[in-house]
Amino acid sequence: MAIYHTKGTCSREIYFSVEDNKLKDVKFMGGCSGNLQGISRLTIGKDIDEIIGTLKGIKCRNNTSCPDQLALALEEYKRNENK
Repeated sequence: MAIYHTKGTCSREIYFSVEDNKLKDVKFMGGCSGNLQGISRLTIGKDIDEIIGTLKGIKCRNNTSCPDQLALALEEYKRNENK
């Protein structure tokens, strides 16, 4: 399972796993539980490129959001996988 340390959001970390380019599991540590459970349920099983395209750039405070941070986490995951 990958760990991403968020920046500028109420959630502190995102734990996630990817299989066959699809998000298999995602859990947020901290933040608004209801919203983050919703994001998790809506994204599990989706292609990570689709998730990135849908969630990247959503703003809340500090010019980012938990959905945006998930998109950034998946982009970082993709960069590291292609090395």
